[in-house]
Amino acid sequence: MSAKNGVCKVTFKLPASIAETAKTAHVVGEFNNWDPAGIPMKKTKNGQFATSLDLPSNNRFEFRYLVDGTNWETDFEADAVTPVPWGDEYNSVVKV
Repeated sequence: MSAKNGVCKVTFKLPASIAETAKTAHVVGEFNNWDPAGIPMKKTKNGQFATSLDLPSNNRFEFRYLVDGTNWETDFEADAVTPVPWGDEYNSVVKV
């Protein structure tokens, strides 16, 4: 993360172990009102999916990855994880 003028550039990376068979991936979270089509990720040469976003500093955002439009994945290497109220799943948390 790098901060400038109250905004932080945050890079989201879906690990190759999850992404290896995926055709598409999106990062979805509070920063885009949980819109599953809002932020597509690009597949990198090492097999990950990645994208960078400018997010307002001094905030915390919950997010998840949506793989192939149907599979939700949690980033357990994020700043934190928090349980979702409707089941045995977790949202990732990025602190900027």
